Amino acid sequence: MAEPITIARPYAEAVFKLASEERTLAQWSEMLALACAVAENPRVLALVGNPLVTRKQLGELFLGICGERLSGGARNFILVLIENGRLGLLPQIRELFEELRRQHEGVLEVEIESAYELDEAQRAALVQKLRAKYGREVSARVKVVPELIGGVRIHVGDEVMDASVRGKLDAMAAALAA
Repeated sequence: MAEPITIARPYAEAVFKLASEERTLAQWSEMLALACAVAENPRVLALVGNPLVTRKQLGELFLGICGERLSGGARNFILVLIENGRLGLLPQIRELFEELRRQHEGVLEVEIESAYELDEAQRAALVQKLRAKYGREVSARVKVVPELIGGVRIHVGDEVMDASVRGKLDAMAAALAA
């Protein structure tokens, strides 16, 4: 059986293509966020897959909750997801859409793990160095990971830059074991 992210990818790419052509990337981001919030609501989740609720009823309810905040294209997209039994993929579709949007806009997504909470000046300095290194705008998420003991570990796509005490201790242990 295919992974949900694999099934979600063609939907995300189709929505991204439509949003790019219409120059409505920001609006689609907002609409997908709204649709995800509705789809993840426990009361709506209880109706998905319920044999007493038809797909048509689910679609009408979903679109009724969203109201006029969805464009015609977004409304059709939601109905296609419901008809194909793919409403549960909305979080993955949204995640993939946002990733495509960041790539299109030249924004590099970075995760910074720090042993301690970073103040704004430290965070800004790290982001500035990453901007200079990669020559792109950087969107950074900072996460505190006490197990690092000290320093930071930075994830940029598949690349990991480990300047943590834990990383240095692990490297030393590996060198001694060899």
